[in-house]
Amino acid sequence: MSTQEELLAELEKLKAENEALKKPATRGVISFKVSEKGALSVYGLGRFPVTLYKEQWEKLLDRSDDIRKFMGEHDSSLKKKET
Repeated sequence: MSTQEELLAELEKLKAENEALKKPATRGVISFKVSEKGALSVYGLGRFPVTLYKEQWEKLLDRSDDIRKFMGEHDSSLKKKET
């Protein structure tokens, strides 16, 4: 069972997290976080984070040239999100 001091410390931590979430999101700012399950989450690309495990990010990053080439070849079909 948790002591009162531990509970108060956890309460303060949760209050701080809650205040941080209340702050308006800064558009265009990309941030990173390690999820509870140990995956890497990227925030700031859209409404929800993009979360992949380390080996998935590595596989995707290794193909960055292919992704850019594909995007170039299909530029007229790809839509751009208005920010």
